[in-house]
Amino acid sequence: QVQLVESGGGLVQPGGSLRLSCAASGSFFSIYTMRWYRQAPGKQRELVAQITSGGSTNYADSVKGRFTISRDNAKNMVYLQMNSLKPEDTAVYYCYRDDRVGHWGQGTQVTVSS
Repeated sequence: QVQLVESGGGLVQPGGSLRLSCAASGSFFSIYTMRWYRQAPGKQRELVAQITSGGSTNYADSVKGRFTISRDNAKNMVYLQMNSLKPEDTAVYYCYRDDRVGHWGQGTQVTVSS
């Protein structure tokens, strides 16, 4: 059974940083593309960043140059380093495993406010 558990969210001032973590259970973690999505109140869920099994990364235009996705296959972990945070980054952030079924974590709240 696959479980994804996010952590690291919280309240941060504009310009601050947070590092989100996603712990994945299940086998063969290293072969899957992993993604971070976010959903702000009243808005659709959107893709923030992804990292393939080979380590290639892609980012939404809104976070390029500020966010960095990474993974540690030995620990079954994926991370999202978020710098220069803006109020518009406020959302629930979700970890997603791109497999045949598609698995989501429960989400972690990020609030950027002074």
